[in-house]
Amino acid sequence: MLMVINDVQRQGENLEGTWMARGTKANPSNRKATMTDVARAAGCSQATVSFVLNNAVGVKISEETRQKVIQAARALKYGEASPIERPAIDSPRSFGFVVDQMSTSPETVNALEGARQGSWEEGIVILTSQTMGIRSMEDSVVRMMSRSGVSGIIYMTIFTRQVSLPAILYELNIPVVLLNCYTDDNHFPSVVPNDLEGGRRATRELIVNGRRRIATITGEPFMQASLDRLRGYRLALEEARIAHDPGLTLEGNWSPTSGYEAARRLLAREVRPDAIFCQNDKMASGCFEAIREAGLKIGEDIAVIGYDDDEICRHLRPQLSTIILPHREMGAWAVNELRRGRTGKRGAYDPHFASVTYVERNSI
Repeated sequence: MLMVINDVQRQGENLEGTWMARGTKANPSNRKATMTDVARAAGCSQATVSFVLNNAVGVKISEETRQKVIQAARALKYGEASPIERPAIDSPRSFGFVVDQMSTSPETVNALEGARQGSWEEGIVILTSQTMGIRSMEDSVVRMMSRSGVSGIIYMTIFTRQVSLPAILYELNIPVVLLNCYTDDNHFPSVVPNDLEGGRRATRELIVNGRRRIATITGEPFMQASLDRLRGYRLALEEARIAHDPGLTLEGNWSPTSGYEAARRLLAREVRPDAIFCQNDKMASGCFEAIREAGLKIGEDIAVIGYDDDEICRHLRPQLSTIILPHREMGAWAVNELRRGRTGKRGAYDPHFASVTYVERNSI
């Protein structure tokens, strides 16, 4: 169950379903079904699935549609077993989920979905609040959640980074887990994506497909994700004994426009690259446009790989090969850590690096 206790704008159903997309060749066997998978199988929206599986009152849904949703959920073993069959719980436990931003990107929603899936079988309620990173708001939210009797708190940041935590988290006598962030004192369990390995994997996929003059368009240089993905890119080149050309590394700002402008500069070089690693999918979409304007064919004349597995990947032509950010898995990991009941202790917890996954489509 998921309850939002602050002014939060929920994001739509287009943020899930990465494995079921046409053209995806990654093996889905290690991944649990999502609500979007159920919606696709039942031929309805994610909202309809949510209404049916939560027995929402006041919503008129035909019995035919209801049965399709239930059958799809059971066939896909959504939540390991159909949520319809979960036992009633009189006094559910609850976990707090404190995040700085929710509405700017799908990462928070995916992490929340992972936490919800991880807690669903036990009927644990996830209480969620957005703080915008304002310390006074964080203090108020944590205090309120503590007084409400939550059994643990997940503290998340939208951007991967080292954080200075509100003092109140150190005063709690319940477990605290950090999601997409970490502290220098390693006082709490924390999980972050392995972006170094992600940059390395993206570049290696280009190399194994015969590309040698590989450019990269980075995100903003002050962000750890950008720096780690760049380190992975350079590592893959070094491992393949390909000389690093600094002129093939251009800075973007995660937007399609910055990807377009950087790609135009790369293609204007006397010797253009034969592949471009864009550090997110939005920049890759702008890169696509620049390549087409230059009269080149994506996947033939020049390869492109992105990062994030944004919904846009499946709507580009050709579909964009990319690296999945594992925020859903990170959310589930955080819930499992809370279940373990381990309290904070200085120096006790090194960050856990969540594995990234490559999704092959048609752009390389």
